[in-house]
Amino acid sequence: MKKRWVTKQRGDNSIINKLADELNVNNHIANLLVQRGIKTSAEAQSFFNPTLSDLHDPFLMKDMLLAVKRIELAAKNNEKILVYGDYDVDGTTAIALVYTFLKKLGMQVGYYVPDRYQEGYGVSYNGVKYAADNGFTLIISLDCGIKAVEEVKFALSKNIDFIICDHHIPGNELPPAVAILDPKTPDSSYPYDDLSGCGVGFKLIQAYSKYINLPFNELVQYLDLVAVSIASDIVNITGENRILAYYGLKLINSKPRPGIESILKYSKIIRNIECVDEKNDNNLFFNRELTINDIVFLIGPRINSTGRIENAYNSVELLICDNEEEALKIGKYIDNTNTERKNLDTLITAQAIEMINSDETLRKSKSTVLYNPDWHKGVVGIVASRVSESFYRPTIILTRSNDLVCGSARSIKDFDIYNAIDACGEYLEHFGGHKYAAGLSLKYENLEAFRKKFEETVSAQIEDYMLVPEIEIDDSLFINDITLNFYNLIKKFAPFGPGNMSPVFKSHKVIDTGYAKIVGNNHLKLNLIHPHHRGFPVPAIAFNQGDHINDILAGKEFDVCYHIDLNKWNDKLFLQLNIKDIKFCEE
Repeated sequence: MKKRWVTKQRGDNSIINKLADELNVNNHIANLLVQRGIKTSAEAQSFFNPTLSDLHDPFLMKDMLLAVKRIELAAKNNEKILVYGDYDVDGTTAIALVYTFLKKLGMQVGYYVPDRYQEGYGVSYNGVKYAADNGFTLIISLDCGIKAVEEVKFALSKNIDFIICDHHIPGNELPPAVAILDPKTPDSSYPYDDLSGCGVGFKLIQAYSKYINLPFNELVQYLDLVAVSIASDIVNITGENRILAYYGLKLINSKPRPGIESILKYSKIIRNIECVDEKNDNNLFFNRELTINDIVFLIGPRINSTGRIENAYNSVELLICDNEEEALKIGKYIDNTNTERKNLDTLITAQAIEMINSDETLRKSKSTVLYNPDWHKGVVGIVASRVSESFYRPTIILTRSNDLVCGSARSIKDFDIYNAIDACGEYLEHFGGHKYAAGLSLKYENLEAFRKKFEETVSAQIEDYMLVPEIEIDDSLFINDITLNFYNLIKKFAPFGPGNMSPVFKSHKVIDTGYAKIVGNNHLKLNLIHPHHRGFPVPAIAFNQGDHINDILAGKEFDVCYHIDLNKWNDKLFLQLNIKDIKFCEE
């Protein structure tokens, strides 16, 4: 698929030069900082060395004092508290965090996860009935609840209070809860509005700890859960999220809880890599730190799998488990569930792609809306992501569930799919989500009308350039600029993710040294140099780009854009370019 390269605007040269001089770094590093809004050495030091003391006061969040006082009242009166969360990674990590915290304080606490198939997303009447039948008088909802107006009213009729901790966009009416903690409410003045659902839960326990004079260091043990939620829910890794993710990753790399350690074992992540020091002929151990990507692609999907295939209780049990042997048993079960999820994902994605390829109208559309009543509801979100990546347009994948058509939506860069779905609201029963991802349900008889209106809405709002995948390039480099020291400075920009992506560089008019070859499944293995500059060649890998082999072997000059990685091969460590795209100079 053709891609468009967009180079970020370079920062102000005078600021770059001053920052480079003060930090004793080259201008490329200084430019990366300025592009991220960092313009002074003090800001750079804070960016490279995040501190938990820079987290915002949780009481800046509207209704926080009300929430804390209601929990204090529940503790004083020995009330039963039900921690209620969504069935995805963000919800289950949030449940584990708040449940474990309250339980350690000696409160009467239970938890509830709605069934994806019987109850659907968010607060359900069944969940409220469960609370009433089991004597709970306070429900703390996490990663859901902001649109549960009628369900909260129903809870009040059962003498059950609600504290809502959410990060989704509210509807026109807010639920009658004791407290609503959501930085996206219209009247919120909280300084950071992109927390995950688990992140909002963390602000709640931070506030309660402050209220009862519990030392903040007692909360550090929960930051692994927050980091997993931040990575898996694809929220921006900026501001508070970057601080929380930074320390959460430290915990995962140093002392992960038994449940996460179990996931790491079954995902076969190698954390200590043995390699050879050629100069001294000694064996060394390279500590490969786990990253946000490891959470996104290896840890998060396993936690998600139980809620997709059956019920998410096993994921919560894994995350709250403090026994290593028990965690391994649950982890093995979840790993098997994840294998089942992957098989379903692969099958349904292939079916969805075939539906588009075999239908001329679908191929030419600006959006994709696909429906199959036999598709597994638990994987339609993943399939929507896969199909959106394959055809690069806003995508909705739907299936049948409890007499309704239900599914998930995924968008592309710069297109607000939440607003597009909202514009079709007359055909929907329920919907909710974010700019780039949403869930929805509708009656079958409204499906074709919804599909038509959604395509009209997308066509009217989307620009043609948005339908071409974009690669955003931070800066241009000569191959000779790429050194181990430069790579180590780039690593200090981590953790990487939305809002702080791993830098992408471009090099102009490079050639291969003549030994290019195809490896694996159509991947290019290269050694790149600038033909008119001295220096050592740099190894590179270009996944799924083997079609370029003949032009490269012919000695044609080309431009590349890439990440810089550290790789291991035959017990040796070396820098390697991970090439995202190739363009030949005559193009």
